[in-house]
Amino acid sequence: MAPTTAISAQRAREFLGLAGTGKPGQSAWAVLRVPGFGWYFAGSVCSDLGTWVQNTAQVLLAYHITHSVMTVALVSCAQFTSPLVLGPWAGVLADRFGGRRTLLWTEIGSAVIAAAMAALALTGHLDQTWLIIGAIAIGLAFTFALPARNVTIRRLVPAEDVRAGYAMDSVSYNLGRALGPPAGIALIATVGAAWAFVVNAISFGVFTGALLLLNAIGGSAEPVARRSRVRDGFLVAYRDKRVLIVLLMVVAVTVAADPVLVLGPALASHVFGVSATWSGLFIAALGAGSVAGSLVPLRSRPSIRLAATALSSLGICMLVFVLAPSVIGSVLAAAAAGLTCLIANSVTRTVLATVAGPYREASVMAIWAIAWAGSKPIASLADGTLATWIGVRWTGALLALPVFIPILALAARDWLTRPGNRQAATAAAR
Repeated sequence: MAPTTAISAQRAREFLGLAGTGKPGQSAWAVLRVPGFGWYFAGSVCSDLGTWVQNTAQVLLAYHITHSVMTVALVSCAQFTSPLVLGPWAGVLADRFGGRRTLLWTEIGSAVIAAAMAALALTGHLDQTWLIIGAIAIGLAFTFALPARNVTIRRLVPAEDVRAGYAMDSVSYNLGRALGPPAGIALIATVGAAWAFVVNAISFGVFTGALLLLNAIGGSAEPVARRSRVRDGFLVAYRDKRVLIVLLMVVAVTVAADPVLVLGPALASHVFGVSATWSGLFIAALGAGSVAGSLVPLRSRPSIRLAATALSSLGICMLVFVLAPSVIGSVLAAAAAGLTCLIANSVTRTVLATVAGPYREASVMAIWAIAWAGSKPIASLADGTLATWIGVRWTGALLALPVFIPILALAARDWLTRPGNRQAATAAAR
């Protein structure tokens, strides 16, 4: 390779945040060797699998009852409204009682809610209204679990393995997203939708047992309880622009990827002319792509540049997802989108945790929960509304565009900071 070409390639890697750390890379799965984290991961996989089994059943039931994208959007919106409203209080709770204890009680509460939904379904009383109420209730428990999960992972793994720990937490979520939809469809087809809620209740019980076992065998101790304030996370984001930028990136990830869930049934049935159950394969492909991404060695250091690169890649994948000429093309694009989502999520969480430090972590991660989960209802309503006005494909393409802003902003900043370019830009503006 010519020297000039080598220099250009190195500059491109640096711009995209792909420069290596100088250390041998290893798969995120290596973090499972950390004592205690394996039990946490096993329990979370069971819980997330059950959650996606129920999520798939909810979406298909809502669409079956009304044949409306807006109804699907309302159910999804109901489940993720709580983080938008109660996210800061979730951080305060994790600070006050500790991440592990808070997570334990949210799992117990979720098991009770899922069992109640199962009882309604088994007795034939589960209609659109109860689907929305149940989604709101599960969303409440989910809200308080999110910061607690982040804090628990941070306490279980050493500092150098934090990104790997967050990546494996995303793998857990996406294993559920990959395996849950097919399992949910199979349950609905064979024994009925009610058993999807039964499976979810059992899965929460398994995670509860894993957390109790983790407490029994020891591991990293919980920090001393502290009384943080609801506004603390917002103040950190206001004062530290790095935190604010990363949080906006997290919102962009959620908005861009949301069409896979909300627009999936309509894309399958109205655009491709296949059964709406194909939407379960879109969700599964998204999860499978994330799991595959976890096998790639972690060589690049977490940075805003790397997150911006992952975001741009996600945008390309989502454009292909909604504009593909065949349903198989959309499935493959969803899988590629899952890989980019894993990178973006693990990098942004690591950057936030590092910048926040141990004393501000719960507060900042509560704001992360608002950015990640709290933006879902807004994205879902936007999907449902825009799909009604301009169609499924145009809606997905429109919501993918904002993810290109960070990489374009970095390119503009780098161009302006080169010698001579700032003066040229100033002169042109006069």
